[in-house]
Amino acid sequence: MKVEDALMRYHEAGAKAKVKVLELLRGLSFEMQSKINVLVFASMLLVIAKALFAHVSEGRRRKWVFPTLAKSHRSKDVKPLDEAYGMEIIGLSPYWFDVAEGSAVHNTVAMQSLFLLTGPNGGSKSSLLRSICAAKLLGICGFMVPAESALIPQYDSIRLHMKSYDSPADGKSSFQVEMSEIRTIISATTKRSLVLIDEICRGTGTAKGTCIAGSIIETLDKIGCLGVVSTHLHGIFTLPLNTKNTVYKAMGTVSVDGKTKPTLKLMDGICRESLAFETAKRRGFLYLSAYAKEVVSAKNDSELVEVCSNMSIYGSDESHLQSRRIREGVAHNWTGSTNQTEFLQKEVESAVTVICQKKLIELYKKKTYQNLLRYTVS
Repeated sequence: MKVEDALMRYHEAGAKAKVKVLELLRGLSFEMQSKINVLVFASMLLVIAKALFAHVSEGRRRKWVFPTLAKSHRSKDVKPLDEAYGMEIIGLSPYWFDVAEGSAVHNTVAMQSLFLLTGPNGGSKSSLLRSICAAKLLGICGFMVPAESALIPQYDSIRLHMKSYDSPADGKSSFQVEMSEIRTIISATTKRSLVLIDEICRGTGTAKGTCIAGSIIETLDKIGCLGVVSTHLHGIFTLPLNTKNTVYKAMGTVSVDGKTKPTLKLMDGICRESLAFETAKRRGFLYLSAYAKEVVSAKNDSELVEVCSNMSIYGSDESHLQSRRIREGVAHNWTGSTNQTEFLQKEVESAVTVICQKKLIELYKKKTYQNLLRYTVS
């Protein structure tokens, strides 16, 4: 009985303590209710101050700078090439590289109109678009930018379009999604917008995609916005585009030991070298088409279309044999062998293999026909 009484008194004391604590908390909350806004403001201010301190500390370590924000007084009567509206970023580097470690390539972007950008695979076209977008966004927010100096005007919007993916749930292919996104961008773009589009019309045929890309370039040029549109559709330069302010820019290349390599530097002009074969080879895939030399030697897009239209890979024994010869030749070069006899022997083996395969197929078809005829008679 004594234990039960003690336990009961313990529970009663705990309940009274709980009620007392709740009363004290309610009283404290009532007293602080009038000061809650001040507490929330102080808390948010501490979070913002900590983020700014971390940003400035890291920016100084990476040698970033605060940009100069140009006031935009642009009106409808101002020409698209108004210098007060232009953007100039000197020594721009990708924000994910550490300049202090010397791992970044610097570029100078002096933009007064729309850029049509070309360059090889791995030439840093996409990286340049991301860097420009990041510098612009950081600059107008009052943050440091990854550059040596920057003059950034006020824009009403920044529109970045990278690679599109399909949407099976909506019944849209990747090209349909891309066209929907491009339509949204163009419909909301003004003269005070910055538009960045990476590798336009990559999800459809080259000929029609080139025409659509040309129409988009003309539309953006007519609007008069600043921006960069990158592309591998070199046929766009043969179209009679109605543009006034679009400037051709390219990612540079250099020849080293007879091989073309990207410099990752922005320059004036057009780059028609995609380095597609070299990129595939670096990633472990060899382009073994029998017509590779004809494609490489094509001087322009019209010649390339003519070469490609005449291709019939594996369509005949001759092309099949030629492709096999190329494969054997590549393997031969890899081993470093200079024995011409071995190379010719491999060619003979390839030819014999093709002939034997052809004969075996004929015998198989003949045997199948005889068996079918036997079953029909029986």
